Amino acid sequence: MKKVGAFLLLTLSLLFLVAASGVFYTVSQSDQVILTQFGKPVGEPVVEPGLHFKLPFIQEVHRLDKRFLEWDGAPVAIPTKDKTYIRVETFARWRIADPKTYFVRLRDERSAQSRLEDILGSDTRNAVARHELIEIVRTDPLRQPVRDESLKTDGPGAVGVLPAIRVGRLKVEQEIAAAAGRKLAEFGIELLDLRLKRVNYNPDVLERIYQRMISERQQIAQRFRSEGEGEAAKIAGQKERDLSEIQSGAYLKAQQIRGEADASASALYAKSFGGNPKAPEFYSFLKTLETYRTTFTKDTTLLLSTDSEMFRLLKGGGLEKPGAVRSQDGK
Repeated sequence: MKKVGAFLLLTLSLLFLVAASGVFYTVSQSDQVILTQFGKPVGEPVVEPGLHFKLPFIQEVHRLDKRFLEWDGAPVAIPTKDKTYIRVETFARWRIADPKTYFVRLRDERSAQSRLEDILGSDTRNAVARHELIEIVRTDPLRQPVRDESLKTDGPGAVGVLPAIRVGRLKVEQEIAAAAGRKLAEFGIELLDLRLKRVNYNPDVLERIYQRMISERQQIAQRFRSEGEGEAAKIAGQKERDLSEIQSGAYLKAQQIRGEADASASALYAKSFGGNPKAPEFYSFLKTLETYRTTFTKDTTLLLSTDSEMFRLLKGGGLEKPGAVRSQDGK
């Protein structure tokens, strides 16, 4: 009998523990609980942490996360308003604001992530397609980009000039968040924040973008090169003009000095000729010898007629005596 009583006591204890475990449940600070009875939610969501009571066996506990949750979108190729294909990566932060609605419509976080992908991806594509690329890249409409003042920034040949923006990336993100937030509220989800994590060109157009960048840099380099060649030509022209002026001045000065020297020599010759009756003939003799010296060499062969002046000087040896008379044959 004692063994039977102990067995019954043990059995009752086990039944009590099982029943107690089906009656009580705990809620942590990071969770909120939805109770369902035969698959349908009953009562209000339990959000206070601690020990709570439920009907055993017929009520079931469903735990939902109460913290901020994340969503990271996959890269999506989207055309902008100016027909440029870009790859956009988006991320968002959200939380379960209405647990009952969330549980009824989505049931779990996996379904919520799928719904977020549909809604946020669609609104992101719509917003990007309504704006030009510069609006997606730049954030603040008042921010002025740094520019190289040496570059040409106006006219048809302008390079390196970014157009002004009217909206900016931050406003585009706010547009996406506002449109998606209204849709997600129907599922009990509150969209806390949304950002465009990364914007890049589509790989299909990257090569054309690189070629355009190279062409722009080459245009800038060619303009600098042309300006440098123009300055070099200007400096070379100025050098030639200065050199011509210097050479002209030097030639003029040399001619003046030569003229003065010739004048002095002529005056000296005239003075010498006037003072000595034999001076003109002696001068002629010296000039003739100088001519011989510069004309003849040891290998020179000379043919002269007997009546030439040069033959007379070579034969006679120089000056004639006063009153000398030549013979008929020049001897």
